[in-house]
Amino acid sequence: MKVKWWFTDWQKYIGQDTGDYPIGEHYTGSQHLNGVPSKAADRPGHIDNSHLVLNGDYNEGEDVEILRTLEEGRDYVLVPLEVWKKFLDWYKGGPALPRKLISQGVLHKKFNVEVYPLFLNLVDSRDNSQSVIRISKEASIHELYDRVCKLHEIEQEKACHMIFFISSFLNLQAHIWDYFNKRKHSMLTVSNQTLEEANLQMDQDILLEVQLDGYWPSGFGMDSTGNELALVPIEPSRSSVTIAGGPTLSNGYSTGFSSNSYQGNGLGSVFADKEDGYDLLSTTTKGDRGGLAGLQNLGNTCFMNSAIQCLVHTPPLAEYFLQDYSEEINKQNPLGMHGELAIAFGELLRRLWSSGRTPFAPRIFKGKLARFAPQFSGYNQHDSQELLAFLLDGLHEDLNRVKQKPYIETKDANGLPDEDVADECWEYHKARNDSVIVDVCQGQYKSTLVCPVCGKVSVTFDPFMYLSLPLPSTVTRTMTVTIFYGDGSALPMPYTVTVLKDGHYKDLSQALSNACCLKSDENILLAEVYDHRIYRYLENPLDQLSLIRDDEHIVAYRLPKSKEGLTRLEINHQCKGKKFMGTPLVTCLGEGPQTGADIHSAVHKMLVPLRRKAYFFLTQEHTSKENGSASEIDVDRPLNSCNPQSEFGNQLMNNMELKQISSGELPFQLYRTDERGLNPSFIEKDSLVRHGQSVKVLLDWSDVEHGLYDASYLEDLPEVYKAVFTVKKTRQEAISLFSCLEAFLKEEPLGPDDMWYCPSCKQHRQATKKLDLWRLPEILVVHLKRFSYSRYLKNKLDTFVNFPIRNLDLSKYVKSKGDTHSHVYELYAISNHYGGLGGGHYSAYAKLMEENRWYHFDDSHVSPVSEDEIRTSAAYVLFYQKVKVEPEIGEPSQAHSPSC
Repeated sequence: MKVKWWFTDWQKYIGQDTGDYPIGEHYTGSQHLNGVPSKAADRPGHIDNSHLVLNGDYNEGEDVEILRTLEEGRDYVLVPLEVWKKFLDWYKGGPALPRKLISQGVLHKKFNVEVYPLFLNLVDSRDNSQSVIRISKEASIHELYDRVCKLHEIEQEKACHMIFFISSFLNLQAHIWDYFNKRKHSMLTVSNQTLEEANLQMDQDILLEVQLDGYWPSGFGMDSTGNELALVPIEPSRSSVTIAGGPTLSNGYSTGFSSNSYQGNGLGSVFADKEDGYDLLSTTTKGDRGGLAGLQNLGNTCFMNSAIQCLVHTPPLAEYFLQDYSEEINKQNPLGMHGELAIAFGELLRRLWSSGRTPFAPRIFKGKLARFAPQFSGYNQHDSQELLAFLLDGLHEDLNRVKQKPYIETKDANGLPDEDVADECWEYHKARNDSVIVDVCQGQYKSTLVCPVCGKVSVTFDPFMYLSLPLPSTVTRTMTVTIFYGDGSALPMPYTVTVLKDGHYKDLSQALSNACCLKSDENILLAEVYDHRIYRYLENPLDQLSLIRDDEHIVAYRLPKSKEGLTRLEINHQCKGKKFMGTPLVTCLGEGPQTGADIHSAVHKMLVPLRRKAYFFLTQEHTSKENGSASEIDVDRPLNSCNPQSEFGNQLMNNMELKQISSGELPFQLYRTDERGLNPSFIEKDSLVRHGQSVKVLLDWSDVEHGLYDASYLEDLPEVYKAVFTVKKTRQEAISLFSCLEAFLKEEPLGPDDMWYCPSCKQHRQATKKLDLWRLPEILVVHLKRFSYSRYLKNKLDTFVNFPIRNLDLSKYVKSKGDTHSHVYELYAISNHYGGLGGGHYSAYAKLMEENRWYHFDDSHVSPVSEDEIRTSAAYVLFYQKVKVEPEIGEPSQAHSPSC
């Protein structure tokens, strides 16, 4: 269902907060504490999903092709079938775009709605005609044969025989081939294997061959290179590890290809697909000009290609996977992927380091990824850093040398020397985790927690795989809030304060309190104003500031500290009984019993700062006329009337009105309303007000009141943050990598959702936390946190980060006194992200150490690039290798030269 316009209007119509991602959060009525009607109460019209459909095709059903660029939450939302039926019944329209719920994953099952099914281009070898098959990626090969046979009117009993032996191939009347890139790769054997397990990709070709008069079309029995293959019996491999991570035939260990054992050329897994033919049992050397092959984009897989190229060009990993690592594959690790991920990655790395620069399609690797990490399946864009984190962790578990992990209880330092505790923690970690990934990619933090109540200090030492560094500009947020005086002592005033982005309402209240010099007997009450009414009060101090959007209007009321029986009075404004205007005023009535007269008095007091000079001249004039004299009226501000044509001199003001003004009585019509601001009733001055009750009143403004009071002070509230165009930062204005690291290592309080249990207090406390680097790995992966996600805020920062290419010296940040190793690093790879959220493009820069030269890996395209060009604002993940030899004395370090 379409989000833009229709669904958003429907959410507003029912009073549901929309946010930037309408359906992504559970709706809770507590967000609308004030009972105000929805922000836009117009009933939406007919549903129109035609803009989601390619070429505006109005047909309905699963086969309707929708635009490939759609993003969930931005362009469409998914609703259950019963909800759709209700929508259709209430609002009409369409077209209906049903989608299937499919189960994905092996170790961790995950249910996903398949928005984009597979589109396969079927090539008929008889006449080279082409047709499109739309089918679920979780459909079986058997179902694909059924579809194809029905489409081409082939007798299914002739075409769809189950194959068990090599000789059975000669009995088939029709074959479907994996025809990726217009080459035969493997014949699809009729089975229950899914199309995703068979590594079929979106928009790829499949080839139909039909036996005619006992003869097969020319080319049957050819492999992906076009070479004919003899039908001879082959002894199956007895190895426990096969190429491409395929099944073994000796020990019963099977992989996701177990139901399609006869692939490659149709003669068995030992003839595995030529695109993945690298045996892990032998040591492989880098080919001439190896490492320069690109990776074909399989449909929004640039994030994967970028991450893979960075890992493949990591020197110690390349050296490891080019050797025989089969003995280290851990198939029994319940936290791993039975060794399949390590095998698939090793084969891919060997393929990319072979001779030649022909782009390679990593289909089998993507298939493995989808099986074990279904969050990366399909054809949506993903985060390269999230994939890197999964790959490093997955490779570690698949290659963990520890087969039986011992149980080790975590201990606190309890005053022991840090060096001893750190070494002991590292030994404990290595006793459970020992792999090439730990050897080269893992370091150690020192984490210090301090209880804010009893002062208890807890020190622990934890491993890390990469550093996720915040950009300093992303840590804080500028917010503008208009403060109103609850006692009517002054005019409202906007204040701009800076708070932590991940802060809470209480942090904003504290910043405003400091800015406006709040008195000790006052409190700040925050509220959101929409359409001239209070949409919600922001009263929970622990709510996240991310719940406040930049385009909202937030006000703060200075009120006396709460006392029992104090009644809150909310004053809304209406123009001539028609539409709401201005900003609501909030005050508190006095203690004890209150009446309608007290409400009148409180409203009058709140309006005092809005009086025009004319107000005083009018009262003086009325008194002077009674004494036989007159004075001149002077109005120094333009009138803010509901009727711009009216003029102050033509206002009808009788003696009764002047008497009310001079005696301090309100000329306004004042009404009491219900919680939704509806059903107004005139306030009798002797009517009683219940103690502690919240009261809403409606103030009706006419031309007379506009002449006496300046309502412009209640209009034009500033937004929380108004983005203005700024010139893009130059490199001289850019932030340094070290400022990012220091922001990461600085002491800060834990969030309310991440409280620490203090062993002394025996309670959860919001402790302060300080991180320090203790042990640095050979390969240091640095993630620049350019993306921020919250309920309302989604943002990417293109800030230029000035990072060193050579001599990244982290010595001063390492707190271990006993660590004598080098802490100087050299850059060798970068994962780049261009564009904005929900899309964009990834590429990679990588350095070939043998050539001492940088290359740009942009999917299939690989080109040399100069070192001066690799530092850009697109840098997202940085890869550094430790330099074994310290720089010579006197050599400048780029740690202190951010301009280099």
